[in-house]
Amino acid sequence: MTTARGTMGYIAPEVFSRDFGNVSYKSDVYSYGMVLLEMVGGRKNISSTTENAPEVYYPEWIYNLLEEGEDLRIRVGEEADAKIAKRLAIVGLWCIQWHPVDRPSMKGVVQMLEGGENLTMPPNPFASQGPAGKSASTPARRLNLQLEPIAELE
Repeated sequence: MTTARGTMGYIAPEVFSRDFGNVSYKSDVYSYGMVLLEMVGGRKNISSTTENAPEVYYPEWIYNLLEEGEDLRIRVGEEADAKIAKRLAIVGLWCIQWHPVDRPSMKGVVQMLEGGENLTMPPNPFASQGPAGKSASTPARRLNLQLEPIAELE
C-alpha cells in the first residue's frame, strides 16, 4: 500500500503509523467496530456541536458510560433492544483496540454478536499505555451529554 485511503474516523491507527502494527485484515475489524458504535448511537463518531466541549470522541464517551455501569442514554423501545445496543457497543469497543493484536478476528466478532454469553469489557483503548501495557492513571473525561435522534430520510 502506497497511500492511506478511507474515511477519517474509520481508518485504523496502523494505517497511519507502523508503531501500532502492520496493516492487515484487523484494520477492517477496526473500521467495522466504528460502524457498530455509530449504529448504537445513531451518530458519527465525532461531534463538534456539543456545548460542554469543542469535540467529543464518541467511542470514548461510550466506553466511559459502560465502564461506570451507566445507561447508554439512547432511546430504545424495549429492554431487549437496550441489551442489543449494549452488546453492539461492547463488541465495537473490542474492535477498535489501538493495537491490531488486541482486536478480535471477524469470526470472533460474529461469535460475540451471536453469542448469548455475557461479554466482558475490553481494555480501555483510550488510556495511555506504559511500557508494561499498564494503563497510566489518567482520569476518565465525564461528559453529561444526551444523544439527539437522527431523522430518517424517506
